[in-house]
Amino acid sequence: MVSRILCLFGTRPEIIKLSPVLRALEARPERFELLRVSSSQHTDLLYPFARHFGIGIDRDLDVMKEIQTPSQVAARVLEGLGPILDEARPDLVLVQGDTTTAMAGALASFLHRVPVGHVEAGLRSGDPTSPFPEETNRTLITRLATHHFAATRHNVATLVAEGVDPSRISLTGNPIVDALEYSLANDRPTESLARRLDSIDQKLIVLTTHRRESFGDVMRGNLEVLKRFVSSHRDVALAFPVHPNPEVRVPTHAILGGVERIHLLEPLGYPDFIALLQHAWLVVSDSGGVQEEAPTLGKALLILRDNTERPEAIESGVARLVGGSPLTLDAMLAELYRDDAWIRGQAQIPNPFGSGDAGERIADAIGSFLRG
Repeated sequence: MVSRILCLFGTRPEIIKLSPVLRALEARPERFELLRVSSSQHTDLLYPFARHFGIGIDRDLDVMKEIQTPSQVAARVLEGLGPILDEARPDLVLVQGDTTTAMAGALASFLHRVPVGHVEAGLRSGDPTSPFPEETNRTLITRLATHHFAATRHNVATLVAEGVDPSRISLTGNPIVDALEYSLANDRPTESLARRLDSIDQKLIVLTTHRRESFGDVMRGNLEVLKRFVSSHRDVALAFPVHPNPEVRVPTHAILGGVERIHLLEPLGYPDFIALLQHAWLVVSDSGGVQEEAPTLGKALLILRDNTERPEAIESGVARLVGGSPLTLDAMLAELYRDDAWIRGQAQIPNPFGSGDAGERIADAIGSFLRG
């Protein structure tokens, strides 16, 4: 019997993490029929990544509008997905992570009495305001989901502690490890980025920052710290693929634009971004995905957040939590410049997020759940 799976995604991280799962499901046409639906919560960022990973898009809800709120995104996903659920009558709706698309898709599926499978289930920071609205999104999805695909044992324990039936939880690893290893094996960076990296012979700090909690004074303070650090150390450079959100672009170009040894880049394709991380001496980021990519590449990471839903990165020793104070970032950079033994020891730390077979594990678990 062939089961119909509707897979919903709308942002760049969802595409990256779902690509190994979709490949594993597509390799079993005798078991699964796929309907791939994009919300286009990200548009410019989403489609290049979909093409790169070979993900076809069967339906597009086209929810992206200028200057919209999470409430408006959720309303458009609910309105657009309902008729598709009625028409397609899937056996399972698959969502990933904690985006507004995933939360609204899970709610629409629940209201249409369609089981929901949640990839990357069980992440918790413990603070509903950080990350916002993702922390609340992921807890809501847990309440709505039928099947939970957890990346780590810590995530499994979190779900069980919240009352989720253990028989509905599968320990799978995180498919971002699969996606990264696939890209390392099959892709090369563009010539323009490769030339740029070849021209940098300093210790390279790779920066990514885009979270709402970082906007405003915190982001400006962090950028000022990084500017001073690079300017005062001639053997240090910084590369920053700047997120298109004006809350990021405007202060970034005002503070870092035109500064010697600081490279402001447009958003990168996945092979280019991975090549940039590989070249890093140190990674500084508020991204959740980078907390998983850095240990996969053996890179040290400073997390620009007050808390993290991925404590495994801290506990394994691959990452350190900066918090929300630019003064703390300043002190940590100075300490690591004086003694970078921690940075140099990263390659010896096992990856806490899996071994690169999460896509297959999730496909296996979906088949078992649906047969059961």
